[in-house]
Amino acid sequence: MDLLDEAPTAIGAAVRHGETRATEVVAAALDRISERDTPIGAFVVVDAEQALAAADRVDRALAAGDDPGPLAGVPLAVKDLEDAAGFVTTYGSALHRDDPPATDDSTLVRRLTAAGAVVVGKTATPEFGHMGDTVSPVSGTTSNPWALDRSPGGSSGGSAAALATGMVPLATGSDGGGSIRIPAAACGLAGFKPTHGRIPLGPAAPNAGPLSTSGPMTRRTNDLVDVLALCVGPDPADPFSLPPPQTPWNDLLDGLAPPARVLWAPDWGYAVDAAVRQVTGAAVERLADAGTEVIPVDAVVDEDPVVPWYLLWTTLMYRRLRAVMDTPAWDQVTPGLRILCEQGAQVSAAEVLEAQDAVWRLNAQLAALFDTAPLLLCPTLAGRLPRSGKDGTIDGEFTPMWVRFTYPFNLTRHPAGSVYAGSDPEGMPVGLQVIGPHLADAAVLRTMAVLDGLVGPPPWEQTAVR
Repeated sequence: MDLLDEAPTAIGAAVRHGETRATEVVAAALDRISERDTPIGAFVVVDAEQALAAADRVDRALAAGDDPGPLAGVPLAVKDLEDAAGFVTTYGSALHRDDPPATDDSTLVRRLTAAGAVVVGKTATPEFGHMGDTVSPVSGTTSNPWALDRSPGGSSGGSAAALATGMVPLATGSDGGGSIRIPAAACGLAGFKPTHGRIPLGPAAPNAGPLSTSGPMTRRTNDLVDVLALCVGPDPADPFSLPPPQTPWNDLLDGLAPPARVLWAPDWGYAVDAAVRQVTGAAVERLADAGTEVIPVDAVVDEDPVVPWYLLWTTLMYRRLRAVMDTPAWDQVTPGLRILCEQGAQVSAAEVLEAQDAVWRLNAQLAALFDTAPLLLCPTLAGRLPRSGKDGTIDGEFTPMWVRFTYPFNLTRHPAGSVYAGSDPEGMPVGLQVIGPHLADAAVLRTMAVLDGLVGPPPWEQTAVR
């Protein structure tokens, strides 16, 4: 079985129908990881013995007449910010490198393994997921599969790189400022941040608090929908988790058609790289040619929400690491993360509440915008992909605002996804972002699937890793 070309549920169906064994599928993934990960650095750790033992349990369950679930034997990579039983959760931090292995799965991992998936290893993340690049004291630098000197984005960069290279068909990610959508765009994948609460967090409090949500990651939107249907729904450990969707997502893509109307905001009134504008604009033109009414808008909100998002983000990082700030262990923390924590320590309680007030204000503006059309499209990233350890560029100028269009929807908690729109003149993937009103996850996913069909094949279908 060629894992590069198979959807997770197709692999699960092949195992359940006796066309292959779970141990064979997992062994193939382990071989892929061994062959391909050395130049990429997607994985922090791989445990072949544990993975093959879990796959054998799937095979034995089938032999006994039991159904292990729709993901039977599907190799799963888990981002190293969340727990997978038997693996150390390092958070990409030297402070936790020698922690004991987790004894339980996170809620998301538990739902995936309950459906038959087999954890093969943990994927790289920057320390505590604090930035949009994937470099950490634990795993070093993770490379973009399409140019090894470029970043795969972050903070779910290890998961995205593992998927793009076909090492695994399924991974987990989390998104507190764009950490699923940024690496999805950087690696030519479909990545989706659901409405917050759709997928429960926990059982411990999430690292990025109210800004973050977790979710599965795959290569295509079609693959993603099938897996999401297994993950959504409430959990008593998460007081903010949502009830299940009124209409189950299993048949979400039946009768797929382009949306009637969308809003198109190519720049929000800010600088956008000319190549990014051209590639995403061409993808939107294809949607218009397919019958969608495209309504251009000059502005999405009346101010860049970077200040309230950043106040909350730095405060959350400070909360996570304040216990070691005045100890010798502080020197082991990534310098950039130390700066974030030190800035977070200066934020007052009143400023935190004012940042939360901004959520209401921005939500009101977006609600008015969605009265015009039910979906908003914009570039996923404003700039071109950075070299590892650098900022991205907008028209050749280095700027931290190359990721300007993702964090607003963490603040407002809207569903947002990124799809491959094409490649820039250097051959690097460019992402187009689709955003919907609260709870309109289904409409976002359907539009993402339409765009997948309208745009040419992503790089992982065109060429080998270079």
